[in-house]
Amino acid sequence: MDPVRVLAGIAALIAVTLLAGCGSGVKLTPADRGEFRSPAPTASQRADAAARAAALAAGLSDSDLVGQVLMPFAYGEDATKVSSAAATANREYAGVDTAAEMVEKYRLGGLILMNRSAGDPTASTNKTSNLTSPAQVRTFTDGLQAAAAKLPASVPMLIGTDQEYGVVNRLRDGIVQLPSALAFGAAGDPALTRGAWAAAGADLHAVGINVDFAPVADVVGPDGGFMGSRSYGSDPKAVSEQVSAAVQGLRDAGIAATLKHFPGHGHTSGDSHTELPALSQSADALAAGDLPPFTAGINAGADLVMSGHLDVRAIDPGVPASFSSHVLIDLLRGRLGFKGVVVSDAMNMAPAQKYPPGEAAVRALVAGNDLLLMPPDLAAAQRGLLDGLRTGQLPKARLVEAATRVLAVKLARAEYQQPELAGVNGAEGRAAAAKVSAAAVTILRGGCQGALVKGPVTVTASAGRDQQRAWLVDALRRRQVAVSSSGGAEVRLVGYGDDISDLRAGAAVTVSMDVPSLLGQARSPVLLATYSSTEASMSALADVLTGAAPAAGRSPLDVSGLPRSACAR
Repeated sequence: MDPVRVLAGIAALIAVTLLAGCGSGVKLTPADRGEFRSPAPTASQRADAAARAAALAAGLSDSDLVGQVLMPFAYGEDATKVSSAAATANREYAGVDTAAEMVEKYRLGGLILMNRSAGDPTASTNKTSNLTSPAQVRTFTDGLQAAAAKLPASVPMLIGTDQEYGVVNRLRDGIVQLPSALAFGAAGDPALTRGAWAAAGADLHAVGINVDFAPVADVVGPDGGFMGSRSYGSDPKAVSEQVSAAVQGLRDAGIAATLKHFPGHGHTSGDSHTELPALSQSADALAAGDLPPFTAGINAGADLVMSGHLDVRAIDPGVPASFSSHVLIDLLRGRLGFKGVVVSDAMNMAPAQKYPPGEAAVRALVAGNDLLLMPPDLAAAQRGLLDGLRTGQLPKARLVEAATRVLAVKLARAEYQQPELAGVNGAEGRAAAAKVSAAAVTILRGGCQGALVKGPVTVTASAGRDQQRAWLVDALRRRQVAVSSSGGAEVRLVGYGDDISDLRAGAAVTVSMDVPSLLGQARSPVLLATYSSTEASMSALADVLTGAAPAAGRSPLDVSGLPRSACAR
């Protein structure tokens, strides 16, 4: 039998499956499309994308197929012009000088953009910084797409980033800044969530990013665990509603959303960047407490699910979920019915580096991943996959299946019109983020009517919070509050990574800008949580402190000795 015809048949079957999954997205009419919603592809456009993906995959060479399933990083802030230091780093990583050359040499289907910032819990695997401003990112992504257009597949690249907002936030300047996921959980309004993520997604789309490795679908324990404010909370039902709304918002803007970290990183204390955390709960507990947000996100139309480097003891003990067919094929595809792209968590994280890069790439693909994120050695990963094809360790049909799924997502994204860069960080987008920030503010101790502080106010903050302090001071002064450098009623700001030593016993008000558990140890008569440290969150805080607005939020996590809210139901 002709192997080309066999592969074409396989690809066509995959395309039918992919098309069946495309219908789970949100269908919008002209009447309900908001400011940030792009017209969704029609059924015929989705059918065309799936058919073209199947035809493309069936006709690609082995090298081009392998390229479609790789999503590395690159050094430098431009596709074709980089510093000598960036060129040296790219040569060490991939044997080329620039990102554009990397696309050409490896026939890449995607690239991830990143940055490193203080306090980022994911910083250990982020080897470079590519993102500085909207204009710079748009120039960079345009250059990448120009390089991709010259490849045999001639389809747009997937260009992704981890724009979760909160503590994991790659592009912090010049675009709409949302509060943390935990703030959305405190606001508890899926309609606001969808609108805010649509606004943020429109900005990402405008700068040329078409995949967001968000939202986090992990349900956390009462104290927030390792994921902390990256999660929407501890209640599976409430988290499911938020995840579904975030996916819909990103899809409204033409962005491929990614659910992570499957099957759930929330009930672990370990950091999968440096170790293999164990999920010790039973299969029933996993199904009830961790999987619902992933199911909700899949039903909302998420294009990708990220496999976690997690030891799921109830399913495949000792094997990272990212390398387990029992987790990725039997559970995710079989039980949950996911038909999109499974993307590995970063392959340069410690659990994935148990194997040499080439072997890890083969194992991950065979286990059910379709896209391999951030291989630690790009050349070795490519060689491993090509060698796996030759030896039979990587079945050709598995590679065609993975590449077809990736191509289908890329072609579907191409049906959305890219917004103009001039509209980035517009007034309506900022207003959408401000609405959520205001709805999130929570009083855990103190009065519920009128101003919470009287007379002169002194704002203090723990180390590294100078910007937040300045924002709050400015916001209070705009509301005619006298702010002094000392001697006034102290408003104390604490945030991510702070502990009891950062509290001030004499503070009249203590405000948590991250997971609110620290408030359980604070002595202040007034305790508030914003869960986030954006300028919009500080402005909303000023409104509550001055009595100009109520604190309508409710903590998505338990705080020892305190109610979820002293005021809201």
